[in-house]
Order: sequence, then structure tokens, then C-alpha cells
Amino acid sequence: MTIDDAPARNPFDRGGQAYARFRPDYPAALAAFLASAAPDLRCALDVGCGNGQLTKLLAPCFDQVIGADPSADQIANAAPDARIAYRCAPAERLPVDDGSVSLVTAAQAAHWFDLPAFYAEVRRIAAPRAALALVSYGVLRMEAPLDAHFQRFYAEGIGPYWPPERKLVDTGYAGIAFPFEERRAPPMDIRLEWDLSDFLGYVSTWSAVRGAREAGREDLLAAFAHDIAAAWGDPGRKRPVSWPINMRLGTC
Repeated sequence: MTIDDAPARNPFDRGGQAYARFRPDYPAALAAFLASAAPDLRCALDVGCGNGQLTKLLAPCFDQVIGADPSADQIANAAPDARIAYRCAPAERLPVDDGSVSLVTAAQAAHWFDLPAFYAEVRRIAAPRAALALVSYGVLRMEAPLDAHFQRFYAEGIGPYWPPERKLVDTGYAGIAFPFEERRAPPMDIRLEWDLSDFLGYVSTWSAVRGAREAGREDLLAAFAHDIAAAWGDPGRKRPVSWPINMRLGTC
């Protein structure tokens, strides 16, 4: 099998809408748990919301939901929802009133924040006993033998091009300062079934892939695409993929 068997001739050249299309959605159980952790259901704020993958799940659970992200492009690719107010703003300067938010979330985003400044904003906007959840999902898992090909590429092939912040995600933010009354969260996973195009589309959204391309290492990406395509077989075949959900949960 060659890479031309995939829907896109260059599977890593997806354009600005790739993040919205290929990043995995969180399970509804995550939103339900986060709502149960809040002291009330008046307002939830999703910081670094991207195109709203977690934001849209919170919408049915709260009277008001706000999604904030510094990228206008990400906000532009969020699916419109009358229940959500999207605002282009950084985590360190949130356009939200003091003491007005019952739940603050940051999904797959906190490793990009100036955390002391973000935490100061959380304390400013948090209602009494509000919940703060830093959510991330770990390294993708696949069935054998695909998982061996993927893990080798993740750790060794593309590994040198991951920004240092990625290590925080891989450890579920275990090593970061979290100056809040910490609470336990139940184990959860994201589980999907993807064909080859879906999988390569997801990989195309990685910051490490962007770094490899900027370094002129298209050969590295092409070699992996050929390798995983050969192991995949029929490119239209749906295969199970999953990610463990990690969370630092606290009370403000």
C-alpha cells in the first residue's frame, strides 16, 4: 500500500480546519462529572477552548457556558451554539466578571498557560467553592500490531519535535503546581473507531508534526504514513483507538 491510497495525497497537509475535524471529542460522562463537581450550575468557563470540544458538552449542563481561546481561527471553527458565548481571550486575561463562575475547565490546554497568572484569574472569577479542572488525554492507544508502529513513531520518530510542554500532557499534569484543594476524579477514556484517513488527520494536528515540517523533515512523516498504511491494511477499515483522560481537579 502507498500513501496515495489514503484520501489525501499528503495526509499531513490538512489546513486550518483539521483541528476541528480530527481532534477526538470527550465523552458525555466527563461533562456530567464536571457538572456534579461544581457547587451550582449557573456558569461554566472553558479556557483554551479551541473549537469547543469540551465546551459544547458542558452547554446542556449549565445555565451559561463561555468558551475562551486566544486564537481567532480556533473560535471561527467552533460549531455555533446558542447556549455558548465564545470569546477570543487568553487564559491570563479572562473577560469574565469577578466571582461569577461555578466551574473552570481547561482541556488539553493548561500546558500553554502562564499558570501563576491563570490561577490568579481563576481565583478572581471563581464563585465560592467553584471547581477547577485541568483535563488532558494521554498518548493514543491502538490494537496490535498498529500500536507498536505508532508508539515507536511517537517516542522516537517525531519525539525530537515535541515542544517541552508536551511532557506535562503525557504525565497528566502530575508535575505542575496546583495550589487548590485537590479532589479525586474517576477513571475515564475517550474511545473511537477510525479509518486510516481519520487517524492520519489526527496526527496532522500535532504541534510536533508542524515542527518536523518546518525543519524540512517531510521524509520522516512520509515514511511513517507508508509504514502505518501498510500495517493498517484496507484504509477504509475502522479500527479502535483510545486515550486515557487525566485530570487535576480542585476547589477554589
